[in-house]
Amino acid sequence: MSASSAFNDEKGGSSSVGEPEYGHDPASGGIFSSDYKRHDDLKEMLDSNKDSLKLEAMKRIVAMIARGKNASDLFPAVVKNVACKNIEVKKLVYVYLVRYAEEQQDLALLSISTFQRGLKDPNQLIRASALRVLSSIRVTIIVPIMMLAIKEAASDMSPYVRKTAAHAIPKLYSLDPDQKDQLIEVIEKLLADKTTLVAGSVVMAFEEVCPERIDLIHKNYRKLCNLLIDVEEWGQVVIINMLTRYARTQFLNPNINESLLEEGGSGDKTFYGSDGNDDDDEDEEDKEKKAEAAALAKRKPYVMDPDHRLLLRNTKPLLQSRNAAVVMAVAQLYFHLAPKAEVGVIAKALVRLLRSHSEVQYVVLQNVATMTIKRRGMFEPYLKSFYIRSTDPTQIKILKLEVLTNLANETNISTILREFQTYIKSVDKDFVAATIQAIGRCATNIGEVRDTCLNGLVQLLSNRDELVVAESVVVIKKLLQMQPEKHSDIIKHMAKLTDNIQVPMARASILWLIGEYCEHVPKIAPDVLRKMAKSFTNEEDIVKLQILNLAAKLYLTNSKQTKLLTQYVLNLAKYDQNYDIRDRARFIRQLIVPTEKSGALSKYAKKLFLALKPAPVLESPFKDRDHFQLGSLSHLLNAKAGGYQELPDWPEAAPDPSVRNVEVKESVPEWTKCSSREKRKEKKVEKPFYSDSEGESGPTESADSESYSSSGSDSASASAESGSGSQSEESEDASDSEEEEEEEDKKKVWKKEFKKLAQGSESEQSSESDERKRARKSKQQKSESESETDGDEESDSESSQSESDDSESEVDVKNKKAVQSKAPSKPVIKETKKEKKEMSLLDLDDFEPAPSPQVTPVNSFLSSSLVTDLEGLSLSDSVLSPAAISPSGTQKCYELLHRISGEGLSVEYCFSRQPFGPDANMVAVQMHFANSAATDAKNLHMEDVKLQSGMRVTDFPEIELLPAGETTTAVMGIDFCDSTQAANFQLCTHSRKFFVSIQPPVGELMKPVFMTENEFKKEQGQLMGMNEITEKLTLDVKCRNEHAIVQRVSAAANLSRVPCGSDKECRFAGRTVSGGSLVLVTVATEEDGSARLTLNCEKMVIGTMLVKDVLLALTQ
Repeated sequence: MSASSAFNDEKGGSSSVGEPEYGHDPASGGIFSSDYKRHDDLKEMLDSNKDSLKLEAMKRIVAMIARGKNASDLFPAVVKNVACKNIEVKKLVYVYLVRYAEEQQDLALLSISTFQRGLKDPNQLIRASALRVLSSIRVTIIVPIMMLAIKEAASDMSPYVRKTAAHAIPKLYSLDPDQKDQLIEVIEKLLADKTTLVAGSVVMAFEEVCPERIDLIHKNYRKLCNLLIDVEEWGQVVIINMLTRYARTQFLNPNINESLLEEGGSGDKTFYGSDGNDDDDEDEEDKEKKAEAAALAKRKPYVMDPDHRLLLRNTKPLLQSRNAAVVMAVAQLYFHLAPKAEVGVIAKALVRLLRSHSEVQYVVLQNVATMTIKRRGMFEPYLKSFYIRSTDPTQIKILKLEVLTNLANETNISTILREFQTYIKSVDKDFVAATIQAIGRCATNIGEVRDTCLNGLVQLLSNRDELVVAESVVVIKKLLQMQPEKHSDIIKHMAKLTDNIQVPMARASILWLIGEYCEHVPKIAPDVLRKMAKSFTNEEDIVKLQILNLAAKLYLTNSKQTKLLTQYVLNLAKYDQNYDIRDRARFIRQLIVPTEKSGALSKYAKKLFLALKPAPVLESPFKDRDHFQLGSLSHLLNAKAGGYQELPDWPEAAPDPSVRNVEVKESVPEWTKCSSREKRKEKKVEKPFYSDSEGESGPTESADSESYSSSGSDSASASAESGSGSQSEESEDASDSEEEEEEEDKKKVWKKEFKKLAQGSESEQSSESDERKRARKSKQQKSESESETDGDEESDSESSQSESDDSESEVDVKNKKAVQSKAPSKPVIKETKKEKKEMSLLDLDDFEPAPSPQVTPVNSFLSSSLVTDLEGLSLSDSVLSPAAISPSGTQKCYELLHRISGEGLSVEYCFSRQPFGPDANMVAVQMHFANSAATDAKNLHMEDVKLQSGMRVTDFPEIELLPAGETTTAVMGIDFCDSTQAANFQLCTHSRKFFVSIQPPVGELMKPVFMTENEFKKEQGQLMGMNEITEKLTLDVKCRNEHAIVQRVSAAANLSRVPCGSDKECRFAGRTVSGGSLVLVTVATEEDGSARLTLNCEKMVIGTMLVKDVLLALTQ
């Protein structure tokens, strides 16, 4: 019973006892069962009161539809559940209705009020589904309801619903084209939408309804270009195709100078070697063309419209898309719109697509074949990618042959012919025939190899395969027409083949050759005619026509030998079944055998039959296909398909570019988030915090003494400063909660540590220490509350994982300094006097306020108190994370080993920005060791270095002895391989090992390069497109002069200043230390304090990270 019930469940039948079992599947054996109870169990489940049963029924029904089974008889039972309150059931009901609403329109109309209620549902998926069902009911009577629903959905808060509204527009338009004007209004509204989800769908609607209304695109052009990279793949294809046609109407041809000069130059060529008796009119036309070309050459050079450049720049990254259609769309855009020098970038992407399925290969190769006719050079480096594999389908092979033939030139022809030689041995006969034709085309295009090709084809005449021989004959015939007098021996050889070759086209070609050049083979030709006359009645029509031609030509040149043969052949043809052959026989008889009735034409018989005929030009079948838009169905078929829109011609004069300008009011909402951040940053700047010099050289004691007033904002601005390397912005709420949880966990850990370490000195603590604890707690609470309120600001500039160690370390030190400044001064002085007698790690002398605003020497940090140590470390997630300390100049120092963790040994490091002597590809890292323990540290060295692939380290020399209370320095070299990955290793003494890591800021991976302004511009010109990043910013009030900009950029990155003629621009140049990749930075300032930061770098990741660092340096 259990087995049968399981079987019933699986088949969708009822499993209850006593009920008959019905087959719901053709394979179930219920072929002869009546259908009157079909799907009864599903109907019962749909009518039940339990949502779980309804849901199960709907899942099974949707599964049936997915398997291709007909579930239309369930429509009444399903449509009743459209009002169900369960969201899951409702979604599946709408899925069903979308499928069957068009078939069951009357029943769907009964539930139209429910669909209308669904349009007001709080769930966006239900609203969208209701609109989808409504637009699937193809009844004109509900057109007003549909129009109203689309208009409401176009204003919906959910982008998903707005997208569905865009999908419904073409459906309504096809149902009632009279609604076009109202639909255009909705399209115009949706085109202004700033979400990527809607963009592709609304452009599709625009293409279906009103592709001629390009005025709707003007205001949205730049937005569409900028959104393009984030739109879904099929939306990208639609938008790119639309923008291609838009650009052809709005911008000038970037290759206009070259194309017109080429036209002017081609005016000299004569057609079929004409005798030079051209009319005077033609000469005048040639002169006019040349005059135009000369005038054009004098014209000022073409300058590309910035919007044209924007389109090319924003589509270029999509060449790396995983979707072949997107890559193909960008490739056709570049082919039709880009300057000749820039089109080459698409070649690599298209070659990559040749690794896809054969269907994709077929389409790509069709387009490549068209491109190679005009732009052969860009595919020449990838010649080997078009070599044919034995596993390729025949169509792919023939297309690859076409591309190889188009790419053939004097330099690579020998390689290509060697390839062709192996292809002829293939078992695929169609492919072999195409290869022989390709050899013939190569021979006609490249004169140097004509004889070689001809000899090779003649060798093929002895091939066993008749098809190979036949195709060779046809191609040889075409080649011999170029130089017939040199090759009479080949004609004789071919005459002998008439006995063996049976392929009609090949026999016809041989007969034509012998007839055309019968003077070169006067002895053989009559004999061939004799043999052909014997078999005339059994030949194919095409061969019979050529026998007639041969007879006529021999009669005119050698009538003595062939007069009777010719009359015999003409008599045979006179009674042939084919009327073409009968007509030809009568025509030839009247021409060559003059009678009294024959007219004046018979005098010119020799001129008619034996006229010199031009050699055929073997052209690519893809020669004229480029008038169709590449990638379109029309291009693939080489015929205009339904719905194809012609690619417009370039305008002669540039249309007004101001139509694409958008008013400032319209553009404000798009950037509100950004502007609010700038305001926050400005607010932060207004608060009195670290001095300007400190932003570059690190926290100073003068800043400490002044910073009593600033508490909570300190940590926020410090974290904003440190988040320079951020590559992704997290949501504010999430980052706040994470920070709070981390802080609480760390405080618990450090409280335990504090208790353990402080037990030894508890007996010496007086009531003053209790007061100090209370003061410290109140200040901790204050700083926590303020840091929480400023959490939003912190999260805006929060860095990614790869940079988090750096950012947190800088927070540590600044918090440490802030806490030091707040400590009460008088009691602490007494305390320190007591404790200075004992050598203990719990020295509290750091609470003493600084007497003068001088830069703190490194040594003063060695005696930091436990309390400040613990407070400073409370925000960092590891003792080993480097804390930012700036001893002097622009070099920031980072903490490698804290003195508590190192048991009295503390290590700091800084990037000296000096060349590392042993290896120029390494970054020099200066390390400062300080021993504050009571015992000497011995044998300081490195072990167990763990690096990412490609990175290298040169160890610092071993320090044999570091006495107690002494300091020393050492230099090590690290090749970071142009990445910000940390170098991890163990720092070892004679008794202990400490795990530490050094992670570089991206600005320290550079070395300065000195170059002139012209060199800078030249290099910058070569690093455009994806290698260029541009950001707009508002400069900090104190950073609006040239000196401040140079100082801040130099602090952020190790770059050198490039001389510049303009006082509104600052330029910097450098190379990455490891790879030597060029890094160029330009800061162009405006009067109002706004600026444009441009960074050009071969390595996009380095560029992106550095831009954020420099932006932060200039805005804070």
